[in-house]
Amino acid sequence: MANGPQHIAVVGAGAFGGWTALHLLRAGARVTLLDAWGPGNSRASSGGETRIIRGSYLDRIYVQLTARSLALWKENQTRWDRRIFHQIGMVRFGTAGSPYPKVAPPLLREVGIAFEELTVAQAARQFPKVNFEGAAWALHERDAGYLLARRGCAAVVEGFERENGAYRQLAVEPGTVSGGSMRNVKLSDGSTLTADQFVFACGPWLGMVFPDAIGNRIKPSRQEVFFFGTAAGDPAFLDHRMPTWIDSSDLGFYGIPGNEWRGFKIADDRHGAAFDPTSGDRAPSPEGIRAAREYLHFRFPAMKGAPLLEARVCQYENSPDGNIILDRHPGAKNVWLLGGGSGHGYKLGAGLGELAAQIVLEKRPPEPFFQLARFGARPPASR
Repeated sequence: MANGPQHIAVVGAGAFGGWTALHLLRAGARVTLLDAWGPGNSRASSGGETRIIRGSYLDRIYVQLTARSLALWKENQTRWDRRIFHQIGMVRFGTAGSPYPKVAPPLLREVGIAFEELTVAQAARQFPKVNFEGAAWALHERDAGYLLARRGCAAVVEGFERENGAYRQLAVEPGTVSGGSMRNVKLSDGSTLTADQFVFACGPWLGMVFPDAIGNRIKPSRQEVFFFGTAAGDPAFLDHRMPTWIDSSDLGFYGIPGNEWRGFKIADDRHGAAFDPTSGDRAPSPEGIRAAREYLHFRFPAMKGAPLLEARVCQYENSPDGNIILDRHPGAKNVWLLGGGSGHGYKLGAGLGELAAQIVLEKRPPEPFFQLARFGARPPASR
């Protein structure tokens, strides 16, 4: 490595790549951040209007990363004078036999995320617009809420540039791996970029970019999101009157109340069909609209007949076990692979980017929970 700070190229300016680049920069590295279509763009898994941020996980590491992400968002939105996090709480509810009521509370206490355990009757009194039929328990996280997704990605990149990070909107092709390392990458303007280390946080494209190392360990799925209109002048379904919510029953929906003059958001968390993030058609399906309406009418009876105002089609990039991938490329010691958000990664981005930066800079060892070794042999190539 030449004298001076090492140069690290980060490919992908979404929730993972943007925060990783910012943390690397603040740790003293010279960082170039690249993205083919821009932070929070319409093809990105980190795009769209909003994402829930909550700590009720069954794995300690995710609860810890969420708590750290909450702290980082609060700190940095103050620094940037740009509100991204909205602390309106989150209510999770589900059927008997779910592990959440037993596993999540002690993990939340460990990290200091405020919550309350509710009976269904208590939840119905506290959130009267929700029909809790079929639920056996409820968990209300008071410190939770939602993040502005595409605006959050843009805020991170703008902050990164203000701190003298270099952002370039170009597509990237990995260079040749020789002697156990990669010297440079090829850019869509015909040039090459040389760096000491490379972090590829390519979201749903990660398996296509590295078919041998990742391949079908990343499987993008088509996910539909809907925004329904509330009654004129009625604040009952707006974000200052109700929390975000997750239905942990087999119905599998989640949502965010009306905010920033948008509609009442509802989405199915169950994995959709295989999807091409580059060329896939992003028009909502009649089946998806019908399922969302049926669920809306059941859980939120006062919203029955509400008009559909907007719809989005994004994608999850699912790993085989639903967990993050953060590991060194098996054939290149200076290349890092970061992805596998699996539908829950946005909320973890700030803390995960900090963790990734520490690992890349060898300030801490790789986290076994995220390493590729858990999958065994190399995968077949993705499509």
